[in-house]
Amino acid sequence: MTELVGGCFCGAVRYLSTAPVIDAGYCHCRICQGTCGAPAVVWISVPAAGFAFTRGNPSAFESSPRGIRYFCPTCGTQVTFRRPDSDEVDINSLSLDDPEAVLPEYHVWINTQLSWFKLQDSLPRYEDDGPDR
Repeated sequence: MTELVGGCFCGAVRYLSTAPVIDAGYCHCRICQGTCGAPAVVWISVPAAGFAFTRGNPSAFESSPRGIRYFCPTCGTQVTFRRPDSDEVDINSLSLDDPEAVLPEYHVWINTQLSWFKLQDSLPRYEDDGPDR
């Protein structure tokens, strides 16, 4: 069992995941770029049954019909993402207390990857959601 602990930048929102990690990957979609202000975000998928917020109440934002993003209402850090029809929670890897605890395994939505953002890894790349969606 993998325990992941983290939260927002200011500490008002904290979480704990005791479920095993399903997978982790870079997302290059325009929505992630816009909501995180970064060229890519690494999301870690875990079963929702093993995930809980332990401090604070994040604000929810429906960024598309396919996803709800959860942010700290104080500092604005995006900590999680959830599809309404899914039993998984995606954790923003940089919100972990130890952001090196889980390594990315792939890249998704590379059809909107920024041309100037070059990562020199050999991870699999997918035009859209990837193989497991």
